Amino acid sequence: MNPNNKYPIKDFNNTVLLKPLIAESDVTNVHAGDYSYYSDFEDPTEFLTKNVLYNFGISGNSLHIGKFCAFANGVQFIMPDANHATSGITTFPFAVFGEKWAEALPLSDYPFKKFKDTVIGNDVWLGYEVTVMPGVSIGDGAIVGSKSVVASDIPPYSIAVGNPAKVVKARFTEEEQKVLLELAWWDWQIELIEQAMPILVKGDIPKLVEFAKQNGLAV
Repeated sequence: MNPNNKYPIKDFNNTVLLKPLIAESDVTNVHAGDYSYYSDFEDPTEFLTKNVLYNFGISGNSLHIGKFCAFANGVQFIMPDANHATSGITTFPFAVFGEKWAEALPLSDYPFKKFKDTVIGNDVWLGYEVTVMPGVSIGDGAIVGSKSVVASDIPPYSIAVGNPAKVVKARFTEEEQKVLLELAWWDWQIELIEQAMPILVKGDIPKLVEFAKQNGLAV
C-alpha cells in the first residue's frame, strides 16, 4: 500500500491516510506518520478543520500522530487555543475582537496556561467520538473506548474508557510490553511488516520475536 495515497481503499472515500492529507494542506503544526488513517461517515478530508479544533496557532503547540494509528468517526483533538486565560479577574478574551480591545492588551500578552504538545503514539486506536484534550500523550499500542474524553496521559498498550478516560486493563504483561516497545514493529521496512502481518494480527509475541531475530531486527 502506498503511504502517500490519500484514499487507501479502492473505490471507498470514507477513509483517508492522514499524512498525505496534511501534506496537501497549509497546516504546519499537525504531523502524522505513515499509514495512520481517519474514517468518517461523511467527509474524512475535513479532518483538519472538523476534528482538530481551535487550532489558531496562538499557543505554538503541535499535534503529533505516530504510524499505523486508527481513528474512528468523530474523533476530536482539542488544541490549547481553545483555552481562556484564567489567572486574572475575568476570562473574557477582549483582544480577540480587535481594535481598541486588542490595543489595551495584545492577545500575545495574555497569561494563557502552557501545554505540552499533544502526542499520539504508534498503533493507537481511538474509538468512535473520542475527545483528546490539550497536552495529552497516548502511548504506543493503546486503545481508547468510544466517547471517552482523554484528559491525562494514557500508558502504552493499555485500554482506557470513560470521561475522564481511565485505564481499565493492560493489553499485555509488563514484560511483553517491554518486548513490543523494543521491537517497535512500526519502524520496520514495510516489506518486512507485510511478511509479519499474520503474526502481528494473531498476537503471538514469541513468534514475532523469532521473526525479528531471523530478519536481523532483534538479538
